[in-house]
Amino acid sequence: MSLTVLQEAKPPFIPEGAHAMTIVIEYPPGDPGTPPHRHPGPAFGYVLEGEMVFELEGEPPRVVRAGEAFWEPGGDVIHYQDGNNRDDVPVRFTVTMLCEPGNRWSTS
Repeated sequence: MSLTVLQEAKPPFIPEGAHAMTIVIEYPPGDPGTPPHRHPGPAFGYVLEGEMVFELEGEPPRVVRAGEAFWEPGGDVIHYQDGNNRDDVPVRFTVTMLCEPGNRWSTS
């Protein structure tokens, strides 16, 4: 067996009645991603293919490449970017978030 730790984080507040949801997001080449938004609880992700530009409030934008993990605390922190960093290949990533049923995000 081989085990590789990609990230560790102590998540902040988890909303009452939250459940875990795992989704796969795919953006075509050059797609800017979703507009700025907030998640009610923490979200943990992993890039499967391509490169994502990832930016949270208070942090500089960074590129997360295939095989790398990311996370965000949710709550009042604004999620500014999650778009495709490349204009020649798609990006595909998975996100597991802890959220209230039917409340994955809200626009800022």
